[in-house]
Amino acid sequence: MSMACAYTIVAYAADARTLPAIVDSAFDEVDRIDRLMSHYKPESPLSRLNRAAAAGPVVVDPELFDFLALALRYSRESDGAFDITVGPLMKAWGFFRGGGRVPSEAELAALRARVGYRHVILDPAAHTVRFDTPGVELDLGGIAKGYAVDRAVAVLREADVPAALVSAGGSTIYGLGAPPGGESWRVEVQDPIDPGKVALAVRLKDRALSVSGSAERSFERDGVRYSHIMDPRTLRPVPGVLGVAVLSATGTDGDALDDAFFVAGVEKTRAALRRLPDTEAVVFLPEGEDHWRMVRLQGGRHRPVTEWTGPPPRRGQAAAP
Repeated sequence: MSMACAYTIVAYAADARTLPAIVDSAFDEVDRIDRLMSHYKPESPLSRLNRAAAAGPVVVDPELFDFLALALRYSRESDGAFDITVGPLMKAWGFFRGGGRVPSEAELAALRARVGYRHVILDPAAHTVRFDTPGVELDLGGIAKGYAVDRAVAVLREADVPAALVSAGGSTIYGLGAPPGGESWRVEVQDPIDPGKVALAVRLKDRALSVSGSAERSFERDGVRYSHIMDPRTLRPVPGVLGVAVLSATGTDGDALDDAFFVAGVEKTRAALRRLPDTEAVVFLPEGEDHWRMVRLQGGRHRPVTEWTGPPPRRGQAAAP
């Protein structure tokens, strides 16, 4: 257990005696990333940064600095659809240690000055981070799990493990190599409405799958369901999308892009993928009260890797790209 989810590793290697220790080292790396980047742990470097950066520049660990620079690049490239400054927003909507609440319009108006990636100022020469206004708070929950998966995979690679499947609670999964007797790892994506069903399966070989879903963390008030996936520009949960699955070269890429595509919608995702030839996305949209349809979008370089697990589910419908 780390980052509030269960990490699992399935691994194969020639020497079964050394493999358990290698896998333990990969889990230790996940815990290290959690200690570095958790905003739930008061003494983590990220939490200390959140408390101090509005008062002036804070020197941060080189790894954390580079990771924040990467996250801000995703923010710029997605026009703010992905944004690590959603910390105050998640608290206002009750998703930080809470069961959900609907903030008042006055609360949201007050938050507008504290949310937005442009409030985060990096100084590469000094390795410092500062916030240009009080109340800004970084939340890396939309990308840190993918990075932790990548770091665990790096540990396995360094130990010459040829085949492994690393999963962060099913939200980001990386397939290293292929299992014995197979050409790739087969991974199922659950139905966005009925978690007991399978929507589709993907094949992973040295690729990552990341999934965001509105059912993961949500609450209902007055007949309206609110998801934990926020549009940082409107300060509200994203409506009209059930889930997004992204196939990408790394878990970090996929973890950031599934949220960005969830917020951006189908057409802007289609446009973004023209710049990402190694990436694919599947968007699940509601159709009626308890049905969904699937829109599959490709970057263009890879052959399709998704496949139906038999006939399409009765509640689902595949839509043409």
